Amino acid sequence: MLFGADVFVFCFAWLTMAQLLAQEDKEKTTALKDLLSRIDLDELMKKDEPPLVFPKTLEEFEYAFNEHGQLRHTKTGEPFVFNHKEDLHRWNQKRYEALGEIITQHVYERLEQDCGLRRQTLPVDATEDEPKTFMYMSEDALSNPSRLLILIQGSGVVRAGQWARRLIINNDLDSGTQIPFITRAIEEGYGVVVLNPNDNFLEVEKAEEPGGGEAAPDGSDEPAEKRERKEERESKRRTDFYEKYRNPQKEKETDRIPIRGNSSPEEHTLYVWDHFISTSLAKNIFVVAHSYGGLSFLDLMIQREEEVKSRVRAVAMTDSVHNVWHQNANRSIQGWLKERCCNWVSSPEPLDTPVEPMLPDCLHLSAGTERHDLTSWRSFHSIFRFFSKHMEQDESVEQDEEKEPDDREVSTATPVSMRSSNRARHEDL
Repeated sequence: MLFGADVFVFCFAWLTMAQLLAQEDKEKTTALKDLLSRIDLDELMKKDEPPLVFPKTLEEFEYAFNEHGQLRHTKTGEPFVFNHKEDLHRWNQKRYEALGEIITQHVYERLEQDCGLRRQTLPVDATEDEPKTFMYMSEDALSNPSRLLILIQGSGVVRAGQWARRLIINNDLDSGTQIPFITRAIEEGYGVVVLNPNDNFLEVEKAEEPGGGEAAPDGSDEPAEKRERKEERESKRRTDFYEKYRNPQKEKETDRIPIRGNSSPEEHTLYVWDHFISTSLAKNIFVVAHSYGGLSFLDLMIQREEEVKSRVRAVAMTDSVHNVWHQNANRSIQGWLKERCCNWVSSPEPLDTPVEPMLPDCLHLSAGTERHDLTSWRSFHSIFRFFSKHMEQDESVEQDEEKEPDDREVSTATPVSMRSSNRARHEDL
């Protein structure tokens, strides 16, 4: 009997202690919630992260391009430093992006002042109020009867005249921009068209919803359901403490208004072809397409196959991400690519070394670098040699076709031997 009483006392004491501990935890939780509710997180965190306001010019950033096209600090002479403030990655990234926008404007100035290109507004019939974009052309782009060069960059933040923003900031203008391609093309008698496939929409600040964001007044007559929702929102606000710490400064919400006829890289490429390139006088059209630019060109071929095949002499891709299977390119297009296209890909092999592709869609050669963003610059000279050899090949074939009937019998073997010779030269690239 005493044993049973001892058990009862022990259980009672255990239950009492458990209740006391639970009550203590509840009081601690309530106290923590009360403390968090009193903290102005925005004000607290803004002391750690400086305002997201940055200079508007290179001069204000205290950077400039030297005689070698390298970005250097005007006082220290040092290259650009990303980690301007330690342990503030978000702020440093926003600063980098702000500098990138200035770099974009600087490249535009170089295209206009140094390369003599002119800006062409798109759509061509745009009204004053609708969103617009633009591309660049040389003065003789549409009137040059001989040859025309089309430049198409990859996807992302890069705009007309750029291959890679990171290279412009960390390396130099030559490796990161299309300026060397434009300059050489003009020297060799090409007209030039520079596409701007990533400028696809106008970004505007989103209008606030009427009455949005304000908490409902607290009152005893507030419906229970509404009060519960309010408590859930309050609970979420408190539990989001860490996320709010990471992003203390709320950025403006924006809407994107697409640009008519140019709302994607593929659509932009097709629009420029239809309204400009297809009407040009150039007998020989050549294309340099980097990364996603290769996909955009293949899409153009699928949309305008006969026009492209009859006008374009050769295509130089650099680490292109096109895929003839996923994009449903027919056999005719695939055959044309094998004859007229070369893709310089990132590889540890020396420049122009043949590389076995996963998909045998065209000739693949090493760009002499394993860095994707450097493939265009590293293959620069090889690309122009590739174009010149295709020009020579086509001109020779045309000369043979123009010969008199009496002469054709003598030269019947010429095209075959020529193709063999050209194939050998192709492999030597």
